[in-house]
Amino acid sequence: MLWGSMKRILFLIGFLVVSSVHAAKPNIVFILADDMGYGDVQALNSKSKIPTPHLNRLAKEGMTFTDAHSPSAVCTPTRYGTLTGRYCWRSRMKRGVLGGYSAPLIEKDRSTVGTLLQGAGYHTAAIGKWHLGMNMTRRAGGKTFKDRWDGDGNVDFTKPIADGPITRGFHEYFGVSASLDMAPYVWIENDHFVKPPTIQQAAVKFPGYVRNGPRSDDFEFEKGLDVLAARAGGFLGRMANEKKPFSLYLPLTGPHKPVTPHPRFKGKTGLGPYGDFVMNVDDTIGQVLTALDETKLSENTLVMFTSDNGSFMYRIDDEVDHVSEHGKQQYNSKHHTANGQWRGTKADVWEGGHHVPFFARWPGKIKAGSNCNRVITHTDLFATAAEVAGAKILDGAAPDSFSYLSLLLGNEKSYSRPPVIHHSSGGMFAIRERGWKLVLGNGSGGRQAPKGKPFQKPFFLANILEDGAETKNRAESDAKIAARLEAAFHKIHTNERR
Repeated sequence: MLWGSMKRILFLIGFLVVSSVHAAKPNIVFILADDMGYGDVQALNSKSKIPTPHLNRLAKEGMTFTDAHSPSAVCTPTRYGTLTGRYCWRSRMKRGVLGGYSAPLIEKDRSTVGTLLQGAGYHTAAIGKWHLGMNMTRRAGGKTFKDRWDGDGNVDFTKPIADGPITRGFHEYFGVSASLDMAPYVWIENDHFVKPPTIQQAAVKFPGYVRNGPRSDDFEFEKGLDVLAARAGGFLGRMANEKKPFSLYLPLTGPHKPVTPHPRFKGKTGLGPYGDFVMNVDDTIGQVLTALDETKLSENTLVMFTSDNGSFMYRIDDEVDHVSEHGKQQYNSKHHTANGQWRGTKADVWEGGHHVPFFARWPGKIKAGSNCNRVITHTDLFATAAEVAGAKILDGAAPDSFSYLSLLLGNEKSYSRPPVIHHSSGGMFAIRERGWKLVLGNGSGGRQAPKGKPFQKPFFLANILEDGAETKNRAESDAKIAARLEAAFHKIHTNERR
């Protein structure tokens, strides 16, 4: 009798210990802005006139990474790398991006951050821009899609969607198939379109740039960010009443084109629609932070914010800019520097293409107001999430991911990772090791002239810590360093496990 009672007590103690450990697992929120530049955020650019109080709050309450990089200088490959822990150039996509009707890019058997965390007992959600492909049902007798942009008349919007986010590691999803300037302009929930399109959206020029295509009547570009914020808030409200940890992957749709700030932000910054739209994006982040506070989830939630690449805004000092002519995709530096001090723009292998804002907040774990100048990249989310959640990475998964948890906790001495590989929209590579960066080509590989060609000499070597604007090519004067970096690149490039 006594032994039976003791066994029951021991069982209850064990149950409570296990439950306590389970409950102690932190929630993970990863917010990915679309095309937000390093210089768009006041916490990183004191000269910026764009109010970003909520991102400034993250910097004040958490850690600012000053040398964080997207794995690509454009949308799709960065998202692939972020969710799989694998550089996208190892996949079938070697350059460019997917369209709104494209087939799935993430392989069916490949682990994602979502599947990893599901295995660790997390409820996983994705809300926002997917841009990694999904299989939409074609109408009976419909023609084969001509290309990644074409789907009008071929998609049956009343039928289920196959191989979307809920088949790639997320229990639930709400958002859009690709960038907000790519049809179809229809909200998607889990595996179906929320409302079939009844409008044929006409093409619009910049700044409200969109391509022509089908749109549902509940899809309003100016209200898109508020819709995503509301969905995120609703999700957090539900999770506050659950007994299991959660992860929220929140890829926003701005400030990517169409540059369509909500009316409450129009004219607020004096920097044209783009400046107002960045303010709109910051407000969206504020709505999410408020929801975390109101649901009392903030204390046990690791929040990370970054961007999928740099801003598409050019820096021009001798021409009319976006302030005076809203149709210009450029700023005079006396008005604004969207990519801060970095050279180039979105799509480029130059720093402006991939050197992005990155803030992390975790009360009681991350020191408030701290800074880290170590090099990280978004492929590292996978290994970091695994270490945070106490999950095991399966053999063959996330070959390019290295945890930065030690950096978050302020222990830089125990952090190490191989050199980081940068990749442009046109397939140009660069490798970064400590302060040194070698571009393995003779141009930007993206939008900034000269675009050049991959692996064509002369290569470009710079010390980013001394020359962040990449003004001086040291490939000849520091030939031994260039040769060492080139060899290191080829070792990583040809071997997923190095």
